[in-house]
Amino acid sequence: MVASALVLVLTAAAWGLYRDITAGITTTDVIAGGNDDGADNILLVGVDSRTDAQGNPLPPELQRLLNSGPDSGVLNSDTIILLHVPDGGGAAVAFSLPRDSYVDIPGYRQDKINAAYPATKALAAEQLVADGVRDRQRVEAESAQAGRSTLIRTVENLTGQHIDHYAEINLLGFYNLTTAIGGVDVCLRAPVDEPLSGARFPAGPQTISGAGALAFVRQRHGLPEGDLSRIRRQQAFLATVADKVLSGGTLADPGKLRALIDVAQKSLVIDSGWDVLAFAQQASDIAAGNLEFVTIPTRGLETNTRGDVVLVDPGDVRTFVDQRIEEQQRSAEAAREAPPAPPPQVDVIAPRYVVDVRNGSALPGMAATVARRMRDLDFSSGTVDNTDPTSTSTVHYTGSDAKAARAVAAQLGDLPVESNDEVTPGHLLVVLGGDFNPAVLPAPVDDAPARPTATPAPSAPITAAGVPCID
Repeated sequence: MVASALVLVLTAAAWGLYRDITAGITTTDVIAGGNDDGADNILLVGVDSRTDAQGNPLPPELQRLLNSGPDSGVLNSDTIILLHVPDGGGAAVAFSLPRDSYVDIPGYRQDKINAAYPATKALAAEQLVADGVRDRQRVEAESAQAGRSTLIRTVENLTGQHIDHYAEINLLGFYNLTTAIGGVDVCLRAPVDEPLSGARFPAGPQTISGAGALAFVRQRHGLPEGDLSRIRRQQAFLATVADKVLSGGTLADPGKLRALIDVAQKSLVIDSGWDVLAFAQQASDIAAGNLEFVTIPTRGLETNTRGDVVLVDPGDVRTFVDQRIEEQQRSAEAAREAPPAPPPQVDVIAPRYVVDVRNGSALPGMAATVARRMRDLDFSSGTVDNTDPTSTSTVHYTGSDAKAARAVAAQLGDLPVESNDEVTPGHLLVVLGGDFNPAVLPAPVDDAPARPTATPAPSAPITAAGVPCID
């Protein structure tokens, strides 16, 4: 469920409908104090609420479709993730907290971490009623705020990280998100048939959505490590959703875009002081896969008065969190200093297209250099000239030549492409601007080493790039 919250938050800038979105999103005042280190720590919470974000009950037929089971009246925060985005963006790291982690809950008692929100919410509701409050909406809103605040303090005490922002998603939001984006690609090592969650899937790669996607991330029975295996599934699922929405063209589809906005307004709760637009701009690197998913260290299982619990040591957790944040930041800095990866192979019949190049940058001779590169790739040579200074590099095309324009753009650092009726069919016009980076141009074909013919298989840890096979 938390996949919805992360994706909806991170894509706000690209939507271009920021005011429309935020006007309809439910907010909650749960963040105490501030942190001036420039980084953002976001607590992402998935709840199995049978209501929408405004507290309206879901229709019984939808509850049956979600396979959500009977409503016990107890709200469970079954997915808890701390997302750290460093100052200035860059590589982010997401820490999964097992829901059965045995922790100290401020103002309550030692219990499973997923009791922090519902238990203190229930206590706050009882106190409000005892104080004479009869407005059900007020009781619901104020008690939920108390429960969320307690969960935030619990996570802060466990991880040693100050929480800057909060995002919560419910069952309805998860269901609608996966449907809106046209499904999510996953891969299973073995077939699954588990009736408690409704998870029934074959082995291998597949696309799931709606109730099937919900069953996929909720299953914990029949998995090798129970809840820890489920966390691994949620991490892989979240990584794939983030990659699909941020990098897969979902935001360019008006229908899917509107569906995502509807999901946010019906099912997302965020803290009231969050400037989502500014954060989305800061976190833009996540679209490039610079997001790592890990689980906090645990010390085994125990059965006590609170049931089966996962033992955690706050000292171990804080050290682990600090180290992974530092490691991820160092990796991101090293990646920025590394030479750019070679561009992909051209997947169009290059000789069919004439490439014209105009240099609007401050780099003398760059049009000729780019034209030479296009000839090396077997594109037909067009005109080469200078043009008025421009800040942005683009590739222009007309009619049905969009695929060829994208192929050329990929060779030049993934430049944006634009349809332009003034371009002759069969021609592609490359305009080089002040933002063009000559380092994206590889050595001429005759001197270039042979490119590998296979891509190595993805390896742990899970990141927002690729679809790993999991249990």
